[in-house]
Amino acid sequence: MKMKHIIASTLNAALALGVVVLQRRDVPGQQHPLIDSFHHSPDTVIEDGLVRTCIAPGVACVDKHGANLPYPFWRDSPNGTDATNLADIQFNGGRGEARTTSWEQVERADFVIFNEERGRKLLGDNPSVDFVFSVNPWALHEAPTFVPGLNKIFFSELSPMLEQFIIDLNVDPPTLSKFTADPPIFVPNGGFYHDGLIYYSVAGSSDKHKQRPGIVTLDPRTNKSATLLNNYYGLTFTDCDDLIVDPVTGFVWFTVPYYSWWLEVADTAPQLKSATYRFDPATGSTVVVNDEMRSPNGIAMSPDRRHIYITDTEAAGQSAPISVDLPSPGIAGLLFNTTGKRTIYKFDLIDHGHAIANKRPVHYDAIGTVPDGLKVARNGWLVTASGNGLSVMDEYGDMIARVQTNFTVNNFIWSDTDDYREVWMVGQGGVARVKWDLQGQKAV
Repeated sequence: MKMKHIIASTLNAALALGVVVLQRRDVPGQQHPLIDSFHHSPDTVIEDGLVRTCIAPGVACVDKHGANLPYPFWRDSPNGTDATNLADIQFNGGRGEARTTSWEQVERADFVIFNEERGRKLLGDNPSVDFVFSVNPWALHEAPTFVPGLNKIFFSELSPMLEQFIIDLNVDPPTLSKFTADPPIFVPNGGFYHDGLIYYSVAGSSDKHKQRPGIVTLDPRTNKSATLLNNYYGLTFTDCDDLIVDPVTGFVWFTVPYYSWWLEVADTAPQLKSATYRFDPATGSTVVVNDEMRSPNGIAMSPDRRHIYITDTEAAGQSAPISVDLPSPGIAGLLFNTTGKRTIYKFDLIDHGHAIANKRPVHYDAIGTVPDGLKVARNGWLVTASGNGLSVMDEYGDMIARVQTNFTVNNFIWSDTDDYREVWMVGQGGVARVKWDLQGQKAV
């Protein structure tokens, strides 16, 4: 079924874990004059050409990134609870002024294109977005991992349940089923396929399940799991969020924010500063590689191994009740600060693959909420999950396109269909499939 864009009022889309709560505080009897103007109907409606249908059905091209919008316009700041996108921009001149109508195409589009030349290369001849499965809308879904040979996608639900999900691509239509690892894995949050195994960054900490956050492998052919890392010199990681495996060195790079503690899926108060680490399974050595981020989250490596990208989702949880220096009791829920960091940073991989340096921002996520799942396509373009879809940009951060769906997307993965031209998105309430011409890196 062809899927049209619907804004989903669900939990925060971009967190590795949890719910964001932020109450809007309006002053009784007062309203901003610009906002108030939108309650009036305009006298003139014109077609302005700001957005037009292009490339294929369901695709809308935005002129010059929408850099010059017709005044007056207004867009509410994201609050971390309602999924947002560019369709939220309101235009209403009132008082005899004209308003734009072409922007309404943004809401209906499956793909929003900001650079038509690159958009054509991205989408190919017959792009599509299809809703495939319904899942729990009140839980985040993460760690989608494609296993070549088996032709299956494994993903998790971030809840106390120990079961995980499998999408079987060997049948048409694909099927969705559940499985439990042996022994079970409590709250796997990031997944990466390497050399026959799925590597999980585990977010959950539980005495009941005798597990601490760390790195666990799963043999997808036997369902057998094995713990590789569960501490840092005896101290407990608060939340191992996302990870990648360097195919050359075998090093596992993983991010550690505070989300598990805030959301009460960790039973040990934070003992370590949020940071990004490098782990060597061959020796057991764990090394901190960056500790500048409040909430390091998604992580990805470029195909040429020159760069590593890491997201900082500080905006989601910046005001949560935990001291930077001292632990405090966690609560179920996270606050959202719209001016906090929701940024993708680019690093150079140096020292023979042992370190990262030259941190610089390449994308500030103002379209969705915060950038969660993060991947690098085969051509070096970045793709991130945020809000109700995916954002695509080049390695310098120039926006190329936005994929829009009808649920909050937490993460995504390429399958090897059509030489890695198919993407599966998982999130709060749904699983969807994208077909386009942008190729993912091969699972090895």
